[in-house]
Amino acid sequence: MIALIQKEIRSFFGSIIGYLVILVYLLINGVFLWLFPGNFNILDGGYASLGNLFTISPWVFLFLIPALSMRLFADEKKAGTLEILLTKPLSDLQIILAKYVAGLFLLLLALLPTLLYYYSVYQLGNPAGNLDSGGTFGSYIGLLFLGGAFLSIGLFASSLTDNQIVAFLLAMFLCFFVFYGFDQIAGFDLFGSADLIILKLGINEHYVSMSRGVLDSRDLLYFVSVIALFIGATRVVIQSRKW
Repeated sequence: MIALIQKEIRSFFGSIIGYLVILVYLLINGVFLWLFPGNFNILDGGYASLGNLFTISPWVFLFLIPALSMRLFADEKKAGTLEILLTKPLSDLQIILAKYVAGLFLLLLALLPTLLYYYSVYQLGNPAGNLDSGGTFGSYIGLLFLGGAFLSIGLFASSLTDNQIVAFLLAMFLCFFVFYGFDQIAGFDLFGSADLIILKLGINEHYVSMSRGVLDSRDLLYFVSVIALFIGATRVVIQSRKW
């Protein structure tokens, strides 16, 4: 399994995709947080906070993570190598988890350079260090869980097709719906007291809670459940090829 993880990571950086994901993520956040004037600009905000990073990042992830995950299974299907992979002494779940861990590693690499933003804001505080470090790192954990949930959705979408563009569009739609769609449905106030339940089915409600730096076990359980659900669904799709 470790060999497969290493192979997937090498394939990310053997093409432009791995570098592009990291570069685009850092570029978009950098220009909004430091260059473009406006509500998201840290220097214009007047106080030491990285809150805007955790506001922008989910929307960037909605495009970047589907681009990252679209090739994971779709490329294997198109090249005809999935059947060969399935004959290896690995279970279907191990193959899926290897691809998931490789994608998560790339996501983590994209987040690590943003620690420079943390250091910069830490030094810019008056006095230096006037920053809620505990809340900030709690928010980072929430962002990592959010990215992990999007990645599991993208992995599922990639398992459904051999076309990377279709996988990208499907993953983007599913990520957007799970992230923001339930909020919109609940906002119509059509189901009375059930609207609160519908709201809590969406990722955004739990991410907002974690982005405040509060690590509630219910939010953690929610993200773990979403990841497990889509990894399980991916396994069913892969196993269906044997039926």
